[in-house]
Amino acid sequence: MLAGKEPPDDGEITRPSDLTIGYLPQDGLTHRDRTLFDETSRAFSSLLEFRNEMNTLEIALSDKSTGAEHHDAILLRYSELQDAFHTGDGYGIDAKVNTVLLGLGFKSDDLKRKTETFSGGWQMRIALAKLLLRSPDLLLLDEPTNHLDLEARNWLEHFLVSYPKAVVLVSHDRFFLDTVVTSIADVGMKTLTTYPGTYGAYLVERDKRFAQLRESKRHQDEEISRMRAFIERFRYKSTKARQVQSRVKMLKKIVPIDVPPERQRVHFTFPISARSGRLVLTLSGVIKTYGDIRVFNDANVHIERGDRIALVGPNGSGKSTLMRMLSGVETPDSGTRTLGHNVVMQYFAQDEATRLDGNLTVYETLTEGSPIDMVPAIRNILGGFLFTADDVYKKVQVLSGGERTRLAVARMLLRPSNVLLLDEPTNHLDIDSTDVLLDALSDYGGTLIFVSHDRYFVDQLANKVLEIGIGDAALYPGTYEEFRWMKDNSTSGKTDISHDESSDSTVRQQPQNSTSVQSAKEHKREQVATRRHERQLKSLHNRIADVEQKIGDFEKEIQQVEMRMAEPAFYDDKSGAQETIEQHQQLMWKVGKLMNQWETLEQEASRGTSSIDEGSNT
Repeated sequence: MLAGKEPPDDGEITRPSDLTIGYLPQDGLTHRDRTLFDETSRAFSSLLEFRNEMNTLEIALSDKSTGAEHHDAILLRYSELQDAFHTGDGYGIDAKVNTVLLGLGFKSDDLKRKTETFSGGWQMRIALAKLLLRSPDLLLLDEPTNHLDLEARNWLEHFLVSYPKAVVLVSHDRFFLDTVVTSIADVGMKTLTTYPGTYGAYLVERDKRFAQLRESKRHQDEEISRMRAFIERFRYKSTKARQVQSRVKMLKKIVPIDVPPERQRVHFTFPISARSGRLVLTLSGVIKTYGDIRVFNDANVHIERGDRIALVGPNGSGKSTLMRMLSGVETPDSGTRTLGHNVVMQYFAQDEATRLDGNLTVYETLTEGSPIDMVPAIRNILGGFLFTADDVYKKVQVLSGGERTRLAVARMLLRPSNVLLLDEPTNHLDIDSTDVLLDALSDYGGTLIFVSHDRYFVDQLANKVLEIGIGDAALYPGTYEEFRWMKDNSTSGKTDISHDESSDSTVRQQPQNSTSVQSAKEHKREQVATRRHERQLKSLHNRIADVEQKIGDFEKEIQQVEMRMAEPAFYDDKSGAQETIEQHQQLMWKVGKLMNQWETLEQEASRGTSSIDEGSNT
C-alpha cells in the first residue's frame, strides 16, 4: 500500500506529488536481455537518455552539411544537456554502479554476464542495486537481507545508515535492525504502533505497554463483572430499575480492551545422546569441482567436540557444498572424510522444509521419529514456533514456506544427536521463532556447525569461524566480531608493511624479525582473549539480572500470598487454606533455588572481573 501497488479498503494514503518511491518486494523479480552492468545502469535512465542524445548531437555537429543556424541550435541544446548531465553526476555513473554491485557481492567478471543467467537470490540483488542507485525519497525494503551473505549484509548496513532519505524496511535480523533503524512500527492487533529507538529499545517499551494493557484489561473485566452482578441481582427490583438501566447502558458503551496473546517461551532439554569422542570430524586434502569451477582445492577441516563453528564466506564460495561433504551427503572428488568415535549427526539442509511428508499433520510430523520421552514436550515446542490450537492438525501440504521451515526446525530439535549441521536454519523464521531456536542451541551440549546470514544469531552462538573462499577453508578461534577484528587488523597490517617496504629499507627487514612477529602475535591473541572474556562477563551479568528479576517477581507473589494468609477468615476454608500454604511453600522453594543460582553467578562474575583486572594490570 505504501508503494502504491495495492489500495486500502478504506482510509487514505497521502503522498507529495513529487515523491519518488523505490520498492523491493520479497521475491518475484527477474531481469533479462541485458548485461548486469547495463541493467543496473538503468537506475540512471534520465541521465542515460541525456547521454544518448548528446551522442546523437555530436554526430550532427560533426556533419559539415549542417547549416549555421541549425548548427547553433544544436550547440545550444548540447550545452543544456551537458550541464544537466554534469549536475546529475552523469560522469560518475560507472563508478557508482561498480561500487554498489561489488558491495552487494558481485564480482568484476559478472558485470558483462547476461542477467537471466543469475539465480533468484542474485536477481533480488540486482533489483536492490538499482534501487540504491536511484536514491528515491522513500525506500521500501521487504526483507532485503534474505539473499545476502554476511559481508554483503554488512555493506548494506553501512549504506543504509548513511542514506540521506527515508527508509521503511521489514527484517528478521535483529542486529541489522539495531544498527540501521531509528524507530520500530509494530504491526499487531489490527493496528500500527510506532516506538522510537532501536529494536532493543522497542522490546523494552513494548513489554511495558503490554503490561499496562493487561492491567487495564484486568480492571475493565472486574468493573464489567461488578456491573453484571449488580444487574443480575437487582434486575427485578423496581426500586433499583433506574440504576440497573444505567449500568446496562454503560456496558453497551464500554469498548473492550484488546490484549495481545502472551508469546510462549519454550524451554526444554535436548533428547539424550551418547557423548562423542574428542575428534568429531575431519576433512583432509579435499578437492571438489563442478565442471570447470574448482570450489575446494586441498582444503582441510578439523572439528573437535564442543566446537560451535560458523561458516562464513561470500555466496557461491562453497559453504553449502562443504556442509554436504561434512554430513556425508556428498563426497569429495579427492581427499578423505573421517568421522569420530560415537558421533550421532543431524544435518539440516537449506531445502529441509521441502522434504517434509505433505500427507502428515503438523503434530504427526514431530511425533514421527521422536524419542518417547520427548512426546510430552511436542505441544510446547509447537507453540513456541507459532503452531497453536487447531494448527497442529493441519496437513503439511497446506503450510506456507515459512510455516514448513518452522516445522522442520522444530522436528530437528526433538531428535537425539551430538553433532548438528545447520545450513541457514533461520531462513523464513521471524525474530521470535529465531529466539526459540537460539535459546535451544545455546543449551545444546554437542558440537555445532552452521551457516547463517543472521548476524545476531552468529554472534550469539559461534566460538569459532570457518572462512570459505578461494578454494580453501581457514579456521579462526573466537566470535564473529573477533574474526572481523582479526581480518581488519590483518589487512591494515599488510598495507602498512607494503607502504614501509617502498619507503624504508630498515623497516623492510622488520617482518623477518621472528621475535617481533611472535610478540605481535601474542599481543593479538591476548587482545582477542580479553575481548572474548569481556563478552562472557557481559553475558554473565545479563543472566544475573534475569535471575534477580525472577526473584523479585516471585517475592511479589509471596507477599500477596502472605497477605491472604494473614486475613482473619483464612483458615475457615481448610482445603483452600491448604492449597494456599502449598503455593507459598513452592514459591519459597523457587526463590531458594534462584538465590543459589544468583550466588553462584555472582561468584563467577567476581572471579571474571578479577581476572580482567589482573590482565589489564599485567
